[in-house]
Amino acid sequence: MQGEKGKRSWVRVRVFFHDKCFDGAACASLFARFYRERIRDDAEFVFSGLVHRAGSLFDESKFDGDENAIVDFKYSTSPRITWWFDHHQSAFLTPEDAAHFEQQQSNTKFYDPDFKSCTKFLATVAEQRFGFHPAPVAELIEWADIIDGAQFPDARSAVEMREPAMRLTMIIEASHDPGFMPRLIPLLAYRPLAAVLEEAFVAPLLAPLLERHQRSIETMRQRAEFRDGTVFYDIADQELEGYNKFIPYYLHPECIYSVGLSKSSFRSKVSVGSNPWARADHVVNLAEICERYGGGGHARVGAISFPPDQLEKARNVAHEIVAELRASVKSPA
Repeated sequence: MQGEKGKRSWVRVRVFFHDKCFDGAACASLFARFYRERIRDDAEFVFSGLVHRAGSLFDESKFDGDENAIVDFKYSTSPRITWWFDHHQSAFLTPEDAAHFEQQQSNTKFYDPDFKSCTKFLATVAEQRFGFHPAPVAELIEWADIIDGAQFPDARSAVEMREPAMRLTMIIEASHDPGFMPRLIPLLAYRPLAAVLEEAFVAPLLAPLLERHQRSIETMRQRAEFRDGTVFYDIADQELEGYNKFIPYYLHPECIYSVGLSKSSFRSKVSVGSNPWARADHVVNLAEICERYGGGGHARVGAISFPPDQLEKARNVAHEIVAELRASVKSPA
């Protein structure tokens, strides 16, 4: 739509979000609703997923919106980024990035690692700073917080995939279609999650993924090595990208930590987690461990990405972390 003298009368907002992540998708959808309701109601949104990988995380040529937002992902010092929300302990790639954020004193860039989910964080900031009313999106906020914060009552709830939010998470994490997330995200903050799951472009994806999920449980049952409070599993030879990270705790409820090695087309990945239901007096900060190898995350869960052709390097790192965690269980600090 054009205004006077050929000028656009609407604003184009590109929203970068943590891809293959329910919290990332929910946060992107919530940001769009918040922006439209409290900033400008004439915005057109473009959604672009970001994934952790070895090397540069951002292609700054894609920061091409009138406004550019990053949600649930690492900080960028680019002046083209006008909005930022994150809650990861490892939000800054370098100390210089952290200093840049502190010096900005921006009223559109926000960070708080104490929040379990970026969606809940964004909802809180939007309500307190901008007068946004989060009640209409309460279901989305609640489930993003449950899923990203691993706040399930037990491992069965996390693995048996009965709730619509869990099923959508499985679909989001497994999707390879570049057009899927831009279609899905605009619905999340406006429709009940059960209704989103029934959309014609979503519903057919569920049955094969549920079947694949059951196979992944059996594969994990065969591969998982449990010793000294730590489960290790190597599934790099399996096509299981987007597998449920709670399966190790479902299979070995007595474990404290899990370390997994997997491989996809764009990375070799070491996943490091802690059992949300474990009774442990002391839990190692996993983000700090992952940061030593170029990764990051939260205190209770993290990951490290390597180029896809560096699988052996990733495997060696996984074994080092397993040894460190098993030693910490045998001789806690």
